[in-house]
Order: sequence, then C-alpha cells, then structure tokens
Amino acid sequence: MDQITPPPFIGRLGIQQRVLPAYRAPFFDLLAQSCSGGLSVFAGEPRPDEQIPRIERLEKAQYVSARNRHFLNVNSPFYQCWQFGLIEWLEAWQPDALIVEANPRYRSTPAAVRWMHARNRPVLGWGLGAPPLYGPLAAWRRRARWNFLKSLDGLIAYSQRGAQEYIQSGFPPQRVFVAPNAVAARPLSPPPERPPLRRSANDDRRLTALYVGRLQERKRIDHLLYACAALPPEVQPRLVIVGDGPARAALETLARQVYPQAEFTGARYGNELESYFVAADLFVLPGSGGLAVQQAMSYGLPVIVAQGDGTQNDLVRPQNGWLIPPNDLPALQAVLLQALSAPERLRSMGAESYRIAVQEANIENMAAQFLRALASVRSGV
Repeated sequence: MDQITPPPFIGRLGIQQRVLPAYRAPFFDLLAQSCSGGLSVFAGEPRPDEQIPRIERLEKAQYVSARNRHFLNVNSPFYQCWQFGLIEWLEAWQPDALIVEANPRYRSTPAAVRWMHARNRPVLGWGLGAPPLYGPLAAWRRRARWNFLKSLDGLIAYSQRGAQEYIQSGFPPQRVFVAPNAVAARPLSPPPERPPLRRSANDDRRLTALYVGRLQERKRIDHLLYACAALPPEVQPRLVIVGDGPARAALETLARQVYPQAEFTGARYGNELESYFVAADLFVLPGSGGLAVQQAMSYGLPVIVAQGDGTQNDLVRPQNGWLIPPNDLPALQAVLLQALSAPERLRSMGAESYRIAVQEANIENMAAQFLRALASVRSGV
C-alpha cells in the first residue's frame, strides 16, 4: 500500500464521537500533528453498562467533553443519544472541516451538519458501513439512515466491506473512502525472534495461544475454553487470557471445570502486555470486536479471528491466519486443531502478519487516508 504521506490539513479540524475510548487516543494525537490549526475532539460519557475504558485528556489534540443523554441500551435497534453542547463547541472551535460518526441514532449530529453547511464547510461521516436492517420498523430505519448519510459530503469506512455497503445504499462511490481501522502504530522494530516450531516425537513443548481484550460474553471466551478442551491432548495449548471485565469470575469458574490449565492474568498494559505477545505462538479472537488483533500482528503472530464488521476481512488472509464464522464452536475447534497440528506454518504466517501491520494496518496509514478524504471533499471531488 502507498506509504507516501499526503499533505497536511490546512486549518482547524473537528471530530465528533459519542464516546472517546482509550484506544483511539494515539490515532487522534497523531492526526492532530497533521492539522495546521489543530484538532478538537468532542465526545461524551458511555452508558455505565458499556464499561468502555476512557481517557480524560489527549496529548496533542484538544478534548472537549459532551453531555450525553442515552435512550435505551446501545444494543437496541432503537437506541438514541443526544449530545448537549455540540453547537457551542462548534461556535468556540470554528472548525474548517468536521468529521462525525456516521450514525443516525445520534440525534444532535444533523444540527452540527447544518451548522457547518451554513458556513460552506465540509462534513465527513466515519463509520462501519450500512449493513442490512431487519426487524420492527426496518423500512423506517433505512430511510432515516439514508436521509442522514446523504446530508454528508463524504464517508470514511472502516473497511472495504463497509465502503461497499455505503455505495450499495446509494452514496456516490467517488465520495467514499477507506481508512483501515487501526489502534497500533507502524512497528519500528523487527518482530520478536522466536525459535522454529517443529512437531516431533520427543517435543513436549506446548504452544501458547493468547487472547487479549475485555472479558465479556460477546467475546466468546467460553467457546475458546471448550474448543481447547476438545483438542487431542498432544496439541492442547497453553492458553493465556489477558484482560478483565464483567464475565471474568464466570469464565474462571468455567475454566476450572473445562480447561484448568487456562491462565487468567487480569488487565495488563505497556511492557507487561508486550511480554505476553512476545511469548505467544498464536493469537485467538473468538468473538465479536477487539482491535488487539492488530497489536498481535505487529508482534509477528498468526491470528484466528471471528468475522464481524468487515475490518477482520481486511486484516486476516489465508497467508496470515484464519477467519471463522461468529458463534461457531465447531469451526473454532477445527481451526485450532489445524493451526496447532502444523506448528511449522505458524512462523511464516506470523511474518505475513507483521508485513501487513507495517504496510497496511497501522494508525499512520489510517491518518493518511483521513487526510486524503479531507483533501478530496475540500476540492469538491
């Protein structure tokens, strides 16, 4: 992928987010360095039940706190969010361009789009895509989504699949851009040196499978425990689960019953977390969401990832890992058996993961695509 850095954004940039998760901070601080007038991020508090790790400030960008009012659970198709203080922030910051979450359920955002357009300033949407909608009031929800999307000057998708969904919904292809969703910087050091892996009769070393992320039901760590337990004893891995969350106690209880050799480390950060990536042979993300897969790839690890929002399809290929259907325990078990039974392949697959992390899946490339999208909508393309 082209690594040429596009010209900086001349002026002030504003970005609206419902919440500002901690993993986004490096990206926003990096993007701020390419904005001549600075970058300001407007975001509010999540619902308490979301348990999203947040930060209080950014290093390079400005962070302005919104007052979020939520209606229903965020997983409900009828969830709505109002962000108070949005227009006041625009009045104070006076952005020359604005990037908003491309989500019609955020009821304050259309007023911000109108405010910008009244001053002839462009607005880009940023989102996962426009997947099919089903269930009650689906036709009304599709209409509401399209009415919101068509008010925008361009759309930045997380993935190629998301971009295609925006185009299929009717948005002009020349105004749809892809900025691969990333949380990790481009690796500056070579991947860790790991010994060759060869299965032999006198080799009793167990391979290490690693999970890093929140311990929540939707992450399907229960499936990972069951899948490991169902493997032949000679290929069962050392399973290391890094993270914390509401499901931890239940998962530890399940592990004692199903796969007692599983290790729960709790949350780890910085050098402590790095040591787990270095010691692993395989990274597994069995459930929905989770951008730690990009960190794993930057450490030269092959990956097993459940399909989700389309981001995974851009990251995981036969050369560096396996994509499995979500919530499919037999598929997870089969792929684990395939990976752990032929360990000599894992090192070459990890090398391809590292190449992808260097050339494609990193926040530097993500910022470059944002700058290209901004330049394009400014020029009227």
